[in-house]
Amino acid sequence: MAITTSAKKAHRASLKKHVINVRRKRALTTTTKLVIKTLTTDAGEARKSLSAAYQAIDKAAKRGIIKKNTAARKKSRLSAAVKREALKK
Repeated sequence: MAITTSAKKAHRASLKKHVINVRRKRALTTTTKLVIKTLTTDAGEARKSLSAAYQAIDKAAKRGIIKKNTAARKKSRLSAAVKREALKK
């Protein structure tokens, strides 16, 4: 356990940051899953939810929750999946 006051303060700060990071990562996964889920039912709705997923991915990359290349890969794969489903129908 932390002994000095500065170490205690740093620990409190890290706990607060952890909550924010978990929240942002959860938003990332839920929006991504929503796009995948709506692909099977409605391609138009998937296109609309794709922008929300892009926003969540970009915010996660900006804050350092995921790396820049990981964000680019996720966005690329999501857009390819949406495009693929649009061509099917």
